[in-house]
Amino acid sequence: MPLCFDLDGTLGSFGGGYVLLREALGELWGEIPGEAALWACKGSTDWEIVDELSRTLHGRPLDEAAYAAYDEACLTRFRAAFHPEGRQPSVHQGLVEGLNTLAAQGLPVWLVSGNTPRILAFKATCLGISPEVPLLGSLPHHDRAGLIRHAMAAAPAPHLYVGDRPHDREAAARVGVPFLAVGDAVPGPHPILAPDAEARELLAHVARLLPGT
Repeated sequence: MPLCFDLDGTLGSFGGGYVLLREALGELWGEIPGEAALWACKGSTDWEIVDELSRTLHGRPLDEAAYAAYDEACLTRFRAAFHPEGRQPSVHQGLVEGLNTLAAQGLPVWLVSGNTPRILAFKATCLGISPEVPLLGSLPHHDRAGLIRHAMAAAPAPHLYVGDRPHDREAAARVGVPFLAVGDAVPGPHPILAPDAEARELLAHVARLLPGT
C-alpha cells in the first residue's frame, strides 16, 4: 500500500524555485518566459507547465529531449543556489522524520512530485529524505494523477496521498485515494497536519487512515 508524498510545501520549501525555472528556460529558449505566461499555466507538474509554455510561446509541443535539457539546466541552477554556503531550504522536520520512520518500518513510501526527476532527487537529499524512499518526478506525458497511478500500480490498495495544494487533493480524488493535507491551503473534510507537526502526529494520521500500517 504505497504512501505517496508530495515534496514542495509538504515536506519543505525551496523559495524562489519558479525564478530558477524561468531562468533555465531563458537559457534554453533565448528568452525568459514572463510571469504572466507562467502563472497562466493550468498544469501542476514541470512537464505540463513547460509543455504548455512551449505551445503558448513557440506554437509547438515539448519533446522529451527538450525536457531532458530543461531538467539539466534546472539542476545546474538549483545546485548553484542551494548549498551549505548558499541558500537553505525550509525543512518540515517532523514530517520528514515521520516519512523516514515509515520507510524504516518497511512500508512502501514514495515521493511523487511535480519536479523534474533530477530536481526531485536534489531536493530530497537537501531535505534529508531517506535514500530508501523511491522517487517519482514529473514524467513526459503524465499529469499528477498519472504519476500517482504509476506509483501505486504494483501494490494492492489501500493507498494514501499527502500534499499541500488543491491540485494535490484533486489528483488524489481523480485516482480515488484518501488525501492528507499539510497546511491550511486545502480546506475540506480530509485530515490536516500543520507544517511544523511532529513525526508522531503524521504516524497517528497514517495509522487512522490506513489501519494495519
